[in-house]
Amino acid sequence: MNDRLLALKLFVRLARTGSFSQAGKDLKLSQPSASRLIAAFEREVGAKLFVRSTRAVALTHAGADYLARIEPALAEIEEAGQALRGKGALRGSLRIGVSASAAIREVVPRLPAFLAKHPELRIDLAVDDGRQDLIREGIDVAIRFGKLADSSATTVRIGTNRLLVAASPAYLKRAGLPATPNDLPKHPMMIGLPGTDTTCSFEKDGRTVSVKADAPLSANIREAAVAGAVAGIGIVACSLWGCRAELKSKALVEILKDWDMGVADVQAVYPAGRGVKTAARSFVDFFQKDLKASE
Repeated sequence: MNDRLLALKLFVRLARTGSFSQAGKDLKLSQPSASRLIAAFEREVGAKLFVRSTRAVALTHAGADYLARIEPALAEIEEAGQALRGKGALRGSLRIGVSASAAIREVVPRLPAFLAKHPELRIDLAVDDGRQDLIREGIDVAIRFGKLADSSATTVRIGTNRLLVAASPAYLKRAGLPATPNDLPKHPMMIGLPGTDTTCSFEKDGRTVSVKADAPLSANIREAAVAGAVAGIGIVACSLWGCRAELKSKALVEILKDWDMGVADVQAVYPAGRGVKTAARSFVDFFQKDLKASE
């Protein structure tokens, strides 16, 4: 690899990791070598790309702008190389945007099998329960739920994720089992669902009941709501993906099973205005097939 291309790849890895030691390790460089290469690169481009402190390395405004321009170009270089190699093992990097719960419960457990097929591929998980800017954050594919705000993005429907309410056996023994959604306001109810709306809708025999969640615990990470329910704080409204393991282990019990809360579409979203990366397409194909086989 020539020095220019190496410097560009190191710049991107440093921007994403915020660590000279990690970025250098990813590219088989020592920390001092990585630091020298970035310093020389900054002199070459004539701009300060990073602000360095004893705790972290952060992009300057110029660095963030340069990253937004250069990362797609590097992706195209990787794609050209992959096209020449054909359908063999994938190389380079794949940045996946995903929520914390989906990453922990559904994506990460499937990565060993995927990476075993592509040992030279590096996975970079951008974990965030909010909606990420795929272009600005350099994300190759994101796993998202429900309706999408950006209709111009390329999407692939992976499957569905059923919504439900659940509580711990200990809580239900103490507080009683709700017979209908109208009983839920008597209970602390936490939200562990995609999105920020705290109102849940239930349907049965053409009748719809809406309930607003209210509990002493709220959190910006949906995993915390599920953990709160397991701990006995109250009832949690969540998706099957969000509590599948707890239902299986009996740490949580699904309630109001005869009421329909609906399903959220699970979609792979590729950034608009960019070609789909081969590694991204391969991951989505693998994930979709493995998910279907496990259900």
